[in-house]
Amino acid sequence: MGYNAAPLEKLIEEFGKFPGIGRKGATRMAYQVLSMDKEEALDFARAIEEAHTKIHRCRVCQNFTEDEICAICTGEARDHSVICVVENPRDVTAFERTREYRGLYHVLHGLISPMDGVGAEQLCIKELLARLEGVDEVVIATNPDVEGEATAVYLWRLLSPMGIRVSRIAHGVPV
Repeated sequence: MGYNAAPLEKLIEEFGKFPGIGRKGATRMAYQVLSMDKEEALDFARAIEEAHTKIHRCRVCQNFTEDEICAICTGEARDHSVICVVENPRDVTAFERTREYRGLYHVLHGLISPMDGVGAEQLCIKELLARLEGVDEVVIATNPDVEGEATAVYLWRLLSPMGIRVSRIAHGVPV
């Protein structure tokens, strides 16, 4: 620190805020941005701004979308009796890439983590409860770590008494 011009240092600092990006990676990205011609850099900045202003949460499933309700929730070919609960929008993308699952999704935008001060009330659980009419099964697809398991157990205890079948995706060694 101190060797770089202040705007470069600020750019490195901002890139360093991304998860999994350390100072070295942030520095590399900052220099990459500086190596772009002015139009490329402005396109990059506009893409960030546009994503931030046009993308919001689907009113139904909480996934990211440009529309009020996303294409998955409005999809007529989807099985509306099954909801797969995931931690974040990236998980929806991963499931959709497999082209195997035909139900709906619900994005929690986090997991229960008492160590980090995240309780069930910070997650999109009330939005899930509001859309259970006509749903036969909820598939919980959280990671098999402590936070994922805590969230899965919480959801199972909440949904099971309602007469909804609650299942968990398999994890472990693939066959």
